[in-house]
Amino acid sequence: MDCNQCEFRPELYYDDEFQIWVSREDNGDYLVGMTDISQTIAGRILHVRVRRPGTRRPMGKPVATLESGKWAGPVPNLMDCIIVEGNQAVLEQPGLLNRDPYGAWIARVRPMDANQDVLAPFVTGEQARKGYCARAQAEDIHCKRLKD
Repeated sequence: MDCNQCEFRPELYYDDEFQIWVSREDNGDYLVGMTDISQTIAGRILHVRVRRPGTRRPMGKPVATLESGKWAGPVPNLMDCIIVEGNQAVLEQPGLLNRDPYGAWIARVRPMDANQDVLAPFVTGEQARKGYCARAQAEDIHCKRLKD
């Protein structure tokens, strides 16, 4: 499913600007990645830095930073969590985020409070698809995947 050639995955959870996605793993951890819209806007990702495993990241403090040829900035964090790990493949080959933004997650995190509804700030399913497509269309974003 896509909007303006931007891939959308309805099973994932998205922030309200459709910059990041999260998915819950069976053990209660979450994977955090960037959307197709984000990788297109950023351009070729040149460097990824994930906070050290075991580091607590309060809501609002980034879990990682990304650098591209035209942009550098944080990977937003919408939950109080601890960094479990960075994706070693992405740390070694940042361009994976451009080639497969939904397969190449950035960080694995664990919520500080297992009882907290950490998915509350995110949208998913049809609501997310509508917002995702609206952003792609309003900003005339036509996604493309970069090759090495």
